Amino acid sequence: MKRFVLWVILISGCASTEQPAPVEEPTPPPPAETQRPSENIAVAGLMDTARADMAANRLGSAAATLERALRIEPRNPRLWHELARVRLRQGEYAQARSTAARSNSWAGSDAGLRAANQRIIDEARAALGR
Repeated sequence: MKRFVLWVILISGCASTEQPAPVEEPTPPPPAETQRPSENIAVAGLMDTARADMAANRLGSAAATLERALRIEPRNPRLWHELARVRLRQGEYAQARSTAARSNSWAGSDAGLRAANQRIIDEARAALGR
């Protein structure tokens, strides 16, 4: 019976005389330098959760949350920076250094973020040298 109802719905949808709305071409995103940290509500919520986990010293949970956010927005330099901070606190210095470098690759002209990433890189490099 369910298949019959589904079939009727599909056929009735095909017989519609309504014309579909014209498809507008999406506008390209602005350059990375002018983008806000995240326009995506889900990513902003994940970032807040990760920061709360980090403050509560739940570093594994914070890292997992940030990795989830990065699957949504892989070019978000703030997410990469936050993950680098977590890796540094976890003592994973090589990953902290490479993650901060990845953040820099997407940071554009954000000098403050680049400086914060460089501090992570320097601290990780010093810790690896011990």
